[in-house]
Amino acid sequence: MSDQSILRPHAEVQYAHELAALITSDAEPRPANWRLSPKAVVQYIMGGHLPDGTAIEPKYYGNRRLVELAVATLLTDRALLLVGIPGTAKTWLSEHLAAAISGDSTLLVQGTSGLNEEALKYGWNYARLLSLGPDKEALVPSPVMRAMENGQIVRVEELTRITSDVQDALITVLSEKTLPIPELNTAVAARRGFNLIATANDRDKGIHDLSSALRRRFNTIVMPLPATLEEEVTIVKTRVAQIGANLELPPQAAPVEEISRLVTIFRELRSGKTEDGRRKIKSPSGTLSTAEAISVLNNGQALAVHFGTGQLSAADLAAGLQGAVIKEPGTDQAIWQEYLETVLRERKGWEDLYEACKGWG
Repeated sequence: MSDQSILRPHAEVQYAHELAALITSDAEPRPANWRLSPKAVVQYIMGGHLPDGTAIEPKYYGNRRLVELAVATLLTDRALLLVGIPGTAKTWLSEHLAAAISGDSTLLVQGTSGLNEEALKYGWNYARLLSLGPDKEALVPSPVMRAMENGQIVRVEELTRITSDVQDALITVLSEKTLPIPELNTAVAARRGFNLIATANDRDKGIHDLSSALRRRFNTIVMPLPATLEEEVTIVKTRVAQIGANLELPPQAAPVEEISRLVTIFRELRSGKTEDGRRKIKSPSGTLSTAEAISVLNNGQALAVHFGTGQLSAADLAAGLQGAVIKEPGTDQAIWQEYLETVLRERKGWEDLYEACKGWG
């Protein structure tokens, strides 16, 4: 399969040219098993230009100090926990940190309520186990074990969706930096460079709180929502263009004016007030995150390109907007209708979007 046919390349593949240029120009000291120095990792995340003229695309739009704190944490013996509502770039940041530090973002455990300890520790090839008994060749290492053996970063997504007893399997790994294998009377010791990045959604209905013993092993960073409308529009515009390119949707199909209108609606419903602060409004049950705005716009792009004029219109935007806002029909429907009549209807120049949204009511 060619790279062009891959729907979503891993960060280290998609940005291989940037990482190679950073490795070449990086003159700062590099910690053991790190491909880049801490300063170069931050530059890869935040963007900029190298002395040879290579442009480094920003991967995260926000507080630089937050990224520096995340990188500094990964230099220590404490793991990193990124916490926030959906759409605050937790997964995105963790993937790019792993790509820049280890050159491999694929050492990943996806947290679910049904996850068992084997996914965090190790499993067995039962055919070999039955024929030969417990031996190293029958062992199936988890991503955590592989990261320990190679001195790399491992990622655990949605840590708080994993049940508490399974979460605590990480305590020995994070405190002692070893993973016991009692069946073989041995243990895997972590090499220098090993660390763990976990993410947690603090609004998930399936949350399992971390035990105090496990929480102490993490340095926690709360991921904020974009501070301003302009910042959020920039983030959404950039990601819509990136995802649209992979889906062969032309960037001009999503004009910045439509992006700005959608982001404004999401921010107002999320904060419970209009952008100018003059009117209070009710907030629906959903998070209305930046990630959801990107999804609505990509869906609208697809509608416009394949079933419309080729450029995102109010009708294309409205098609996905109602579904994003109304998660609980019993309450959210009334909140959305009130917002349409008291805010959207009165906003000059938004008549087309108001009419389009009313048509989906």
